[in-house]
Amino acid sequence: MPKIQYLKKLALLGAVRNPLKVSSTEFKVHVGGSSQTVSRKLKQLEEEKLIERKLVPGGQLIKMTDDGIEILKNEYAEYRQIFSPGSEGFELKGSVLTGLGEGEYYISIPGYKKQFKEKLNFEPFPGTLNVQLDEESAARRDGLSEAFAVHIEGFNDGKRTYGSGKCYKVTVCGKKAAIVVPERTHYPSDLVELISPLKLREVLGLKDGDRVSILVEKEEMEAQK
Repeated sequence: MPKIQYLKKLALLGAVRNPLKVSSTEFKVHVGGSSQTVSRKLKQLEEEKLIERKLVPGGQLIKMTDDGIEILKNEYAEYRQIFSPGSEGFELKGSVLTGLGEGEYYISIPGYKKQFKEKLNFEPFPGTLNVQLDEESAARRDGLSEAFAVHIEGFNDGKRTYGSGKCYKVTVCGKKAAIVVPERTHYPSDLVELISPLKLREVLGLKDGDRVSILVEKEEMEAQK
């Protein structure tokens, strides 16, 4: 059985959020094969740093690592692309909060500002809207695959080198915007930073804690492939 199936079963049994106590004999009921095969596969996943494992009386404690979870998120994103209807929007929901300002830093640099205007068809307001996604939307965010990204190229202005990044065209409560993702970011996966031609907090009357809906239009995403 491929390792993705082992990871999927571990996730379904709860090993994403908390350590799962299970013996190889118990786990083989879920994945098939012999106890020896199951033990070997789990050891392999541990060596590849896809799970953390600790032997305890009566079995082992298993918890998936960020790398293991990322494999499942990528799988999830691919299935969404296969089965999502062509006319359906891709919605993310979360709460407004004050962020680190990485996207705001991008906006202030002429080499980035020019690309935003050319590739997003708007000149961003000099500020960003930060949204902490709920758990379900944080998982859905991985549906924003590489195929849908608007690439922002890195450059050198003669003084220093600036890294690349990517954007995803969206609307926030009906207003045009884009998720901006610097190449090197300190944000966790449940946070997104948005740029827009509008001062979204003011136009939408938003304050920290307010709920917002972010919609990636399927038609716009397809047009960028």
